[in-house]
Amino acid sequence: MTIKGVLFDLDDTLYDSTTFVDRARKEAIKMMIDAGLNATEEEAYNILQRIIKQKGSNYGHHFDDLVKAIEGQYNPKIVTMGIITYHNVKFALLRPYPDTIKTLIELKKMRLKLGVVTDGITVKQWEKLIRLGIADFFDEVVTSEEYGLGKPNIEFYRYALKKMNLKGEEVVYVGDRMDNDIIPASKVGMHTIRILRGKYKDMKGKCKYEVKSLREVVDIVKKLIEEGV
Repeated sequence: MTIKGVLFDLDDTLYDSTTFVDRARKEAIKMMIDAGLNATEEEAYNILQRIIKQKGSNYGHHFDDLVKAIEGQYNPKIVTMGIITYHNVKFALLRPYPDTIKTLIELKKMRLKLGVVTDGITVKQWEKLIRLGIADFFDEVVTSEEYGLGKPNIEFYRYALKKMNLKGEEVVYVGDRMDNDIIPASKVGMHTIRILRGKYKDMKGKCKYEVKSLREVVDIVKKLIEEGV
């Protein structure tokens, strides 16, 4: 058995999700306050963070709930200002990590199948990949919305393998979280590589292969192929 494919997590693995999303939210709050939101930036940010924690990052009405929590009622002008600013800043800052494209090119040269396994709404995840300029590298993009269950459910990972038409031992999985990425991918037989960056880089747990750069992934994959694992 040899390595035939590599699956990647998306957020904080192929691009800096944490930094650009947080900055976009803060800029949105500034503009919402300019539009009449009655709160300080710190107050509004803390309330927004609580809403995101309660409803999840894929919830579609964070700014609606923020305005209602502060103003006691819906204000379409303030909400719209937040949405427009958030998306303008987000897309202005959306870039792959410097090592992402070079790594994907090298893996493609090795004639490996490449895929993405990600929680989120399918259209939004595809939008990220297209705006990042990396969509065409991937043979499959598997989302939690498509399957109906997300990480860390191991059936979600089995579904990804099925779409790739590969067995677990034929695939290397690259992600940033022990709980949502490394542990469930290992359980379905994949070789796992944990990338130590983003907000989960200090999460407890140990993976056999841990890297700080995606460029190191290429060397590990080559090593596994040479060993014929």
